[in-house]
Amino acid sequence: MSEEVLVNVTPEELHELIQHKLMSAGLPEDQAEETANHLTYADLTGIHSHGAVRVEYYSERIAKGGITLEPDVHFEQTGSSTGIFHGDNAQGQYVANLAIEPAVRLAKEQGASVVGVSKCGHTGTLSYYLRKIAKEGLLAIAMTPSDPMVVPYGGAERFYGTNPIGFGAPSNGDDPLVFDMATTVQAWGKVLDARSKGRPIPDTWAVDEDGKPTTDPNHVAGLVPIAGPKGYGLMMMVDIFTNVLLGLPFGQHVSSMYDDLTAGRDLSQVYIVIDPEKFVGLDAFKEGISRTMQELNDVKPAEGFDSVLYPGQNSNRRYKKHLEEGVEIPETIINYLKSSDVHYDNFDGLDAFAQPKE
Repeated sequence: MSEEVLVNVTPEELHELIQHKLMSAGLPEDQAEETANHLTYADLTGIHSHGAVRVEYYSERIAKGGITLEPDVHFEQTGSSTGIFHGDNAQGQYVANLAIEPAVRLAKEQGASVVGVSKCGHTGTLSYYLRKIAKEGLLAIAMTPSDPMVVPYGGAERFYGTNPIGFGAPSNGDDPLVFDMATTVQAWGKVLDARSKGRPIPDTWAVDEDGKPTTDPNHVAGLVPIAGPKGYGLMMMVDIFTNVLLGLPFGQHVSSMYDDLTAGRDLSQVYIVIDPEKFVGLDAFKEGISRTMQELNDVKPAEGFDSVLYPGQNSNRRYKKHLEEGVEIPETIINYLKSSDVHYDNFDGLDAFAQPKE
């Protein structure tokens, strides 16, 4: 497996290239701009699995009609602090970014809110939205289902997706406390990123078609839950709190990312947002979060570690570094973004792991 050549690009150039390619595929400018905001953020924070590596897939789905280009997106308030944001299978990042507005508003009005996003495309990394909510002085939990890629604990075939869940809270400083994780040992996008760079993966991430651990990202046939039965139970809860709650296809019925790029995916998200002002008070809450972050850093590190980091601290550091110094992206991806080709017809009809179906 040969390692991919990486090239350094500025955040501005990366954003421009991504937006231009998505617009070339047919995505309206406002939706392309917001999607580019999100993907650029992902690469700057080091979450390359949800960055520019996704553009060709998005472009192919957009060009083939699997994204609603003129969607009827709207918020339906269903209770004093609950509601559904209807996404009409539009571009996921665009829909999710709109949906956090009523979630924030209701939380500030009522003290807490629960808002579900119904029918949208792939929404990317949850930390992007959690940071925005935290900047509003609010505490939030977010979750989203994904297509079946995970062998449940004790099982021999895929059932659930990586089903990410995240948490965000404001602090006294510029950086909120944000924790965003897949309920698998590693997210599928990390495997995809390793594949794009020609790198092996740890043998703890996934299994091959025989159910044996694999280090080859091209031979992945199933991801494994984090912490065995605990991760399995957590991904089940995410599935219930999202697609089951919103009456959408759930579990092994969630649409595959690559199965039919002409159709909408009917995915969802759920945000649970809390206003600390209605509890201990915002200032005291932010002070508690800041102390938590500092006191974690002050913990005596174990052998082999320089320090204890709070969740998301490395992402914060990478973001600031890449804003100033640029970010390294695989040369093949940059060449694609700069090309006149909308996509290379690489994804439609593949299996869940972006491989040809047998």
